Amino acid sequence: MAQWTSAVGPAQLARQLQAQQPQPAGPGARKPPAYRALADGIRLLVLEGRVPVAARLPAERELALALTVSRTTVAAAYEALRAEGFLESRRGAGSWTAVPAGNPLPARGLEPLPPEALGSLIDLGCAALPAPEPWLTRGVQGALEELPPYAHTHGDYPAGLPALRQTLADRYTARGIPTMPEQIMVTTGAMGAIDAICHLFAGRGERVAVESPSYANILQLMREAGARLVPVAMSEGLGSWDMGRWRQVLRDAAPRLAYVVADFHNPTGALADEDQRRQLVDAARSAGTVLVVDETMTELCLDDDLEMPRPVCAFDPAGSTVLTVGSASKAFWAGMRIGWVRAAPDVIRSLVAARAYADLGTPVLEQLGVNWLMGTGGWEEAVSLRREQARANRDAIVTAVRRELPEWEFSVPRGGLTLWVRTGGLSGSRLAEAGERVGVRVPSGPRFGVDGAFEGFIRLPFTVGGPVADEAAARLAAAARLVESGAAGGGVESPRSFVA
Repeated sequence: MAQWTSAVGPAQLARQLQAQQPQPAGPGARKPPAYRALADGIRLLVLEGRVPVAARLPAERELALALTVSRTTVAAAYEALRAEGFLESRRGAGSWTAVPAGNPLPARGLEPLPPEALGSLIDLGCAALPAPEPWLTRGVQGALEELPPYAHTHGDYPAGLPALRQTLADRYTARGIPTMPEQIMVTTGAMGAIDAICHLFAGRGERVAVESPSYANILQLMREAGARLVPVAMSEGLGSWDMGRWRQVLRDAAPRLAYVVADFHNPTGALADEDQRRQLVDAARSAGTVLVVDETMTELCLDDDLEMPRPVCAFDPAGSTVLTVGSASKAFWAGMRIGWVRAAPDVIRSLVAARAYADLGTPVLEQLGVNWLMGTGGWEEAVSLRREQARANRDAIVTAVRRELPEWEFSVPRGGLTLWVRTGGLSGSRLAEAGERVGVRVPSGPRFGVDGAFEGFIRLPFTVGGPVADEAAARLAAAARLVESGAAGGGVESPRSFVA
């Protein structure tokens, strides 16, 4: 019986391998043999989760043809991977990826570290801050006070609690977009919202246009839903959208969906201007593409002098082209799993009907907590606290990285929670691998791209400040030195085994 659960085609694996930047050789170091470089490349893809564990690799002859190398080179690389525990084989079943005993399973997205590992290394993988107390506690207490009437019902509200739907509709109306409660569905976080949208609009094999780079977890969600991702490059310098490219992709590829983050884009922090928003909505409407706009970072404007552009849905007030997704996770707390969709009433009805076969509804108590916060002014107080914290962390990490790694390049975003860093010619994948060894966890650029793009980048979140930001930058500099010296090869220690 085969032990593999998925397969990687030769062309796909070749693209991912060829996108990797070669590891710099240290002074006097010799270039590694071709088979060793190939084995290292595959091992990096497995460790990063970009090639899944238990994925069947191409046959030796197929991969040799795709890479234009000899079959002997591929055979030697596979043998090296088997010896290191990263490959298993069985006659008649082929070869599939594995991880050696003692190594953590690679994450395919950007899951937070388990609590027991938090003391062992600095976690820069997850762009989420601790809860803004005392507002979390107050919100829960307010929810408990309002719970009794709901406890006498069945508790299933597939579209969300009517009170919270009304509150969210009123908030859109206050932003200049008249909205009815019938245009709102409450979901289990923004991921739940986008998952529901993908299942309704984009069946397996449908094209979905995405910014390049884009949010890693959403890209993976769409891949697992069977979508065919069509990357649309950001403008030069990754500062904003390239409207010429967007119009061309929407016209030529005719994707069923397009996913964008217009406000403090994750990972680049870019902010699309009003004219770009209007043009994108017009182009999507002309192409018959449904535009999914992720507003999870909208409230995290960190510079007081910045005037925010109107929401993308302001250019499609009926909600027939633009589906807006919001969430409490970034602006408030990731543990508050409340998200929502704003769309035309008929779209909301379809989403609600489809939801009956998924999760039925969102927890009542958490909905009551968010509704209490938004109805009492507590939400604004909490978000203000969150902005202050994120601003201080942003300034601290920017200062620390500029001091420790002056050759790295980035633009300081005016909002959001992420810094997109060009790593001075070093491989982001190798930096991530070396970082685990020196006590800092950081996601590499290719997690945010399609088929290995952005190897020369990493993403840094605004989640640490003060001395921790200084130490994180120092450890990143140590990781960079490991990569530059050529000492970043070999297996990665388990985060649990590292003692800071």
